[in-house]
Amino acid sequence: MKYLWKRYLQASLILRVTIALVLGVLVGLVGGEWVATWLGPVGDLLLRLLTFLIVPIVLFTLMVGVNQSREGSAGRVGGKVFFYYLGSSALAIMVGLSVATLFSPGSGMTLNDSASFSVPESPGVVDALLNIVPRNIVTAFAELNMLGIIFTALVFGIALLKLRQSEQQHVLGEQLYQVIEGLNEVTLKVMAGVLHFVPIGVFAIVAKTVSQQGMATLVSLGDMVMVLYIALGVQLLIYCLIMMLFGVKLRTFFREARTPMATAFATQSSAGTLPLTINAAQRMGIPKSIYGFSLPLGATLNMDGAAIRIAISAVFAANVIGAPLDFMSMAQIVLIGTLVTVGTAGVPGAGIIMIATVFAQVGLPIETVALLTAIDALVGMGATALNVTGDLVGSSVISRSEGNDLSEAPPETDSPAVNKQA
Repeated sequence: MKYLWKRYLQASLILRVTIALVLGVLVGLVGGEWVATWLGPVGDLLLRLLTFLIVPIVLFTLMVGVNQSREGSAGRVGGKVFFYYLGSSALAIMVGLSVATLFSPGSGMTLNDSASFSVPESPGVVDALLNIVPRNIVTAFAELNMLGIIFTALVFGIALLKLRQSEQQHVLGEQLYQVIEGLNEVTLKVMAGVLHFVPIGVFAIVAKTVSQQGMATLVSLGDMVMVLYIALGVQLLIYCLIMMLFGVKLRTFFREARTPMATAFATQSSAGTLPLTINAAQRMGIPKSIYGFSLPLGATLNMDGAAIRIAISAVFAANVIGAPLDFMSMAQIVLIGTLVTVGTAGVPGAGIIMIATVFAQVGLPIETVALLTAIDALVGMGATALNVTGDLVGSSVISRSEGNDLSEAPPETDSPAVNKQA
């Protein structure tokens, strides 16, 4: 047993995760209901461990990142991150509409009048923006309000930077910074330990998902699932072109990004995958001053996979009722969908809220959402994996635009436990 455990630790993380994915599918298909009962808690434990790390990773990484920024660069990088996320979301919706229009998912299907679905209330863009500023810090941390945590980290990180730059309180500022930097390193040590459990948790999550969904669901709405994954593939190709344009080496990028991509696929959680995404950015050589801001924000706001899902769901619903979308309706979907992917960030059931909101704006029947919930897990896996990929692409491109050579820059962490995870 000791020998097997040693071999397990010596194997690369992506190899372990890949084997876990394959075994999870096989066990889920042949295991039946007992799989969800017995393996479900193991998958839940992984999600809890990853969620457990979110607050310290976002808080300490972002505070350290702000204090490592060059003078005047923080605002410039922040602007680049915001406009990249806005542009990539709009582009993803256009890709989804184009692919869905070409393949016409839902054609020939009819709407079941008995289908019903209770749509959670969307907070709206204004409330989402107000939610950036938490009522108090403790509530933001307890409720895992990602925007509130990012706001807190930025405010205190900038205040700490000003403290270090002042003549009167420079020494105190440096002492506080050393404490924050130490806490960040401790968090990375904890993350290195959690990474060893990731393959086991991924196996349990995939097995549970497959056992509950089965092949029948995939076959019944197979065209919708197929079109979505084609669109995700097209968006991934666009990512590759963008990275090539900025001089990012694709082989290096995917070597480091494949672990968070696979984990996001299994867990269906961009925020939960954040510790692994940050670890990948470190190994790519992206400066902490960039990924410390772009990745936590991207896990909350940048949802290219969800944007594609909105577009394809809209075309699917229009085809089901026999009223294909015209150009103006598509333009509306691009505009509204781009805003909605930001406006509903951090809300439970965000994917369904986004789809329902867009449907209401362009006059599509809300009853079709009930059909889409049957394949929610199947499409959510691919969409979440693309969400995480888009965050890393944006961070890599912005880093290159700032003049950083990712092909030569070493990871910023000094933690050997983290560095050996490949």
